[in-house]
Amino acid sequence: MKRITADEYRAMAELRYRIRLFLREGDAAARSAGLEPQQYLMLLAIRGLPNGNESTKIRFLADSLLIKHHSAVELVDRLEMRGLVRRTRDRQDRRQVLISLLPKGQRVLERVVQQRVGEVRAGGNQLIRAIDALLRKRPRR
Repeated sequence: MKRITADEYRAMAELRYRIRLFLREGDAAARSAGLEPQQYLMLLAIRGLPNGNESTKIRFLADSLLIKHHSAVELVDRLEMRGLVRRTRDRQDRRQVLISLLPKGQRVLERVVQQRVGEVRAGGNQLIRAIDALLRKRPRR
């Protein structure tokens, strides 16, 4: 096993800092739009579904946010009460509840994501450099 170099420690510290900064700024952007950070993440998970799916199951959302099923249900409850998402029953399996964005949820999410994309474009190179420093192969000794 190779020893970790000083450059790798520095790169790990920089990567950690950049990720934490990105997350903190995301929380602030969500709050400025009137959302709790977890609500923003739930809306993003719904909108960011693969293959253009317009709705998804609670289990998928819970897994996507790395939270328990009951926590995802509570989060969806709050978003539904605010008129940001809608619940419907799956046509094939009525036991499954599907969640989709409502227009109001789409508008709020759009505002936050526009800000976040701008932040990534402005400061993303520093994050890329930190990752790149860790991915570079060290010369063999």
